[in-house]
Amino acid sequence: MLPYGDSRLTRIVLSVFFLLVIIYAYYEARGFLYGPSINIPSDVTVAHDPFVTIRGTADRIAGLYMNGKPVPVTEGGAFDEPYLLAIGYNRIVLQARDKYGRERERVIEIIYQPDAASSNSSASSSAPAVAPNQ
Repeated sequence: MLPYGDSRLTRIVLSVFFLLVIIYAYYEARGFLYGPSINIPSDVTVAHDPFVTIRGTADRIAGLYMNGKPVPVTEGGAFDEPYLLAIGYNRIVLQARDKYGRERERVIEIIYQPDAASSNSSASSSAPAVAPNQ
């Protein structure tokens, strides 16, 4: 029995209050329940340019690392990090940590195949450049 009488309005108000408390507790516990997440495309990509930019978003994180190096993240969770590819297979590991110490890892695989035109120009540019006399 409620001390305020058996009012239907009192039961409704108390039910709404406790429902709001439960919703707020769930909202605050999301980080603990789900852990960090990294949103990037994860399929193998073939690139013809050695300079790529790794873009994506990360949610519920305390820190984000790309191959062990810290990556700056905006307040909204977006990141944008340049990367220089080696010829052939490249494996980039993104690791997110949350404030509870849990980690999530995503791997990006990129195969760098230089264009035939760029490989010919790099072969010809390997000779020392000499400025023309004027």
